[in-house]
Amino acid sequence: MPGLTAPSNYSQEPPRHPSLRINAKEPFNAEPPRSALISSYVTPVDFFYKRNHGPIPIVDDISRYSVFVRGLVECPKELFMADIRKLPKYEVTATLQCAGNRRTAMSKTKTVKGVGWDVSAIGNAVWGGAKLSDVLELVGVPNLTTTTSSGGKHVEFVSVDKCKEENGGPYKASIPLIQASNPEADVLLAYEMNGEALNRDHGYPLRVVVPGVIGARSVKWLESINIIAEECQGFFMQKDYKMFPPSVNWENIDWSSRRPQMDFPVQCVICSLEDVNVVKEQKITISGYAVSGGGRGIERVDISIDGGKTWVEASRYQKPGLPYIADDISCDKWAWVFFEARAEIPKNAEIVAKAVDTSANVQPESVEVIWNLRGINNTSWHRVQVRVGHSSL
Repeated sequence: MPGLTAPSNYSQEPPRHPSLRINAKEPFNAEPPRSALISSYVTPVDFFYKRNHGPIPIVDDISRYSVFVRGLVECPKELFMADIRKLPKYEVTATLQCAGNRRTAMSKTKTVKGVGWDVSAIGNAVWGGAKLSDVLELVGVPNLTTTTSSGGKHVEFVSVDKCKEENGGPYKASIPLIQASNPEADVLLAYEMNGEALNRDHGYPLRVVVPGVIGARSVKWLESINIIAEECQGFFMQKDYKMFPPSVNWENIDWSSRRPQMDFPVQCVICSLEDVNVVKEQKITISGYAVSGGGRGIERVDISIDGGKTWVEASRYQKPGLPYIADDISCDKWAWVFFEARAEIPKNAEIVAKAVDTSANVQPESVEVIWNLRGINNTSWHRVQVRVGHSSL
């Protein structure tokens, strides 16, 4: 498209931070060390996970770049960046998480297909831009619309990004129109991340941010917005990112039998410790992140030092020094929560963390009961092993 192009190869990739763990080089998929996640409530851009499906698009003329908003609407429009910037600017603090976060651990039960993410395919940012509900009003769609007069029920986002799964076509995804047109859903056309212009890896010049929903629906490098009658028929909506039971395999799978995954389930991860640890002192700090989709807050994080036999409750916070009260207006409803607990551990300990959200959803104890062939939504209890002593290294 004019002003923004998708390269055919990987010769013009942007620079990345050397500490990222690279899970796939082409296309580039990488995550930070888990300890980096809890060093800052707002994740620095360099340490925000990178999830890509092809070469990173390049802006060659920002003045020519535009987004078409069209489909089953009264007055379709072509919007340039200047038009979008004229709309009221909102800042929304929201956590994005890849549906494949913690896939590597799920694969230890039985092999799954997908990028081998550890626990850091997640990050929290302050996104700045126009609300999608305001953009939809420009084309004649009022707030809180379920169906347009022409029968539109879904909003499809189409990227400039080209990917092999779409046979060289664009990446695309959709959300229901009622969500897109709801100002309280805080869906953004974002042009800023943490107070600065988006960088190339994160969707420059314009992306969608759909808070509380798996990252696959927050389409980057936006080319068009289509109001359509049925949900998007793209690969990543219809033949990926769906939650199947453990009994389904690649021989008996029926993709049409499941809805696309939207909200992500309640999740928490210990970030102050690796999977296997040797520590010098028996008194340790256990800390990490907890988050739930759909704007649900975190009601509780439980910590066990004996593999789940007994539990203590961890403290929770978002901004240091300010109390966290789940679902309170003073807290960021779309953002993760940090937790922390001090414990005196035995010489050999299995430390476990599990979170409960404000709808009383709790993480499942076992990964086996939620195993699925694509390795998504691994929200089982997070476990790490700790030994008190001296490292043999």
